[in-house]
Parts: sequence; structure tokens; C-alpha cells
Amino acid sequence: MIRVLFLCPIGVRNAQLAATATHIRNGSGFTPRVFAILKPMGAAITAVATLFMTSDSVIVTIIRMTITAADHAARALQCLDERKFRLVLCDIMMPELDGFQFLEELARRGIQTPVVMMTGYSTVENAVKSLSSTGSVDYISKPFTADELLTVIRRSIRCGMLLDEAESASLPRHNSMSYVPCPANYYRLGHASWVLMEDEGTARIGVSDLFLKAAEGIREFELSAPGDDLVQGIPCAVATSRDGSMHDIMCPMGGKILEVNTQAQSAPSLVEKDPYFRGWLYRILPSDPEINLQWLSL
Repeated sequence: MIRVLFLCPIGVRNAQLAATATHIRNGSGFTPRVFAILKPMGAAITAVATLFMTSDSVIVTIIRMTITAADHAARALQCLDERKFRLVLCDIMMPELDGFQFLEELARRGIQTPVVMMTGYSTVENAVKSLSSTGSVDYISKPFTADELLTVIRRSIRCGMLLDEAESASLPRHNSMSYVPCPANYYRLGHASWVLMEDEGTARIGVSDLFLKAAEGIREFELSAPGDDLVQGIPCAVATSRDGSMHDIMCPMGGKILEVNTQAQSAPSLVEKDPYFRGWLYRILPSDPEINLQWLSL
């Protein structure tokens, strides 16, 4: 059973809860299943789950996953000390320690459980900081749909597995054999996307191999058009997996699109086979490269 820790600032045990039945598709065979939507009244938090109340916490089961809910960082850290979790869903706005301070505490304790950052205050700064912070593997803004949440959970668990494979092979996470890391001169936005600065003052943008491997097979890309403006930390493309899941690709650098790689759009397998060279997505004229580069890693 996969364990996921759900950390949100609502007093979950005392919250008034409403359960609404909904049909969704599971990850194997697209068989419709009925779950309940866990939604604290008056809050923009939605989690697909079957709800079980205990005296200490709320535990939910979701597609062979057990989710334990904690309403503050201290409780979440206690849970992480007591058992192993495959993923943490963490709200940015928290009492005592906010989400970013929680990430720092995880790093201080040497806890490498992957974290997905969530927020109802969806700003570019929150998105970029979430994706670039050590320990965070993904970001989702509230409110989100059941399908969006499930997609992020599955992708993030898969991302964590790939990172662990590199760790178990005694390789640095930036030098894995499970996925191809970004070349040395590429700037990256977390594990999601990359940008290559060009001598002409332009830049090329693409999606990381780790993101593609975690999405488990891309059927098509939905790309913006030449002349459109991109904003750092805002989705610049959508990748659709073979199972129909849709994955937002966060933009690593803002600017005007000069050229779209039509080959990548017509042959998505090109991006999977060669994501850093022939499989680039856009060539752009950066609008504020110095500011944008501050949030990126080499």
C-alpha cells in the first residue's frame, strides 16, 4: 500500500466535511471507480478519497493509496518519523512553519520524501519557488479537480521512484541512469523544464527527461503559437499521456515565442527520444532573463 501524507492548514478533524460521489478512471485499464471528494466546507481544497475518521487524524484511501492528513508541520514531521511515506502533499500557507520552511526542515533532517507544494494563492513567485526548492518535485494550485490531483500524485510518485533509483545505484541525482539529466549548460526549473541561452540573445525551452519519464509516455503536445507571450512559472504547454492524463509543463523563462518546434508537435516521440536537442519546444526572445535566471538551477 502506497502511503501519502496530506499536509494542509485546515483543522481537518473539526472541519465540517461534505462527501460527493464522483466517477473517475483509475490508472490501469480506465475502469470507472466511485470515490468521495473530501472537501472542508468553505475551503478550496479537494482531495479524491474515501473518508475514514479516527481520533487522531483523517485517513483516506485512494486507488490503493493510504493518505494520512495533518493540519500543521509538527504533526506531519511526527508522521514522517513514525512511518515511511512515498509522497507529501504540502500547503504553502501553514501555521508555525510555512511550506518552504517545512521543506528546509525536511532537508535538515535528511528526509528525502518527495513533496508536492499546493496553494490557493496562485502567484508566479509561489509556483517558481515551489518548483525550484530542494525536496519539491511538483506544484499544484487550488482549486483543483480530482483528475488534476490524481495526475500530479501519480507523476510525483513516479518521479520519486526515478530519483530513488539513481540514489540506490550510488549515483548523484543529477547523474542518473534512470533518466537523462539536463546538460551542464542548461538552466532548469526544478524537475519540469529547461532553458538554453543562445548567443543571439534568444533562448530555447524544453521539457526535462525526468518529467517525461514520470508522465509515462506522451501521446501529444499542445503548444502555444509564435507571437504568444510566455510567463515564467505559468504552464507553457500541455503534454497528454497515452492513458489520457494531461500534464501542465511549467515555463522556465518568460518571453515572446519566435518559433515553435513543429517536429515536436507532429512527432511527440522525438521529444521523448531527444528532449534536450532536437526535441526542444520553443525558441523565445526572453523578456527579463536576469530575473528569471535567479530561480533556475544549472
